[in-house]
Amino acid sequence: MEIKVYGSGCANCKKLLDNVERACRELSFNAKVDYVTDTMEIVNAGLMRTPGLMMNGKIVAYGRVPNVEEIKKLIEANQ
Repeated sequence: MEIKVYGSGCANCKKLLDNVERACRELSFNAKVDYVTDTMEIVNAGLMRTPGLMMNGKIVAYGRVPNVEEIKKLIEANQ
């Protein structure tokens, strides 16, 4: 699974990245997690608000920071 966290480097964006990495660890899930800060790539992904979370090419959350438990459910649903 490929996971991308989109953000500008703000505190919420970094928190989302931390939550994603923690969820993967707690699930013993090996995923490639990329942190994307390039503005053009964020726009091209269709995000109008950050932070954004993409799993396997699908935007699953944006404009908010899902907690670790919610991210675990998203990982399980998008495998």
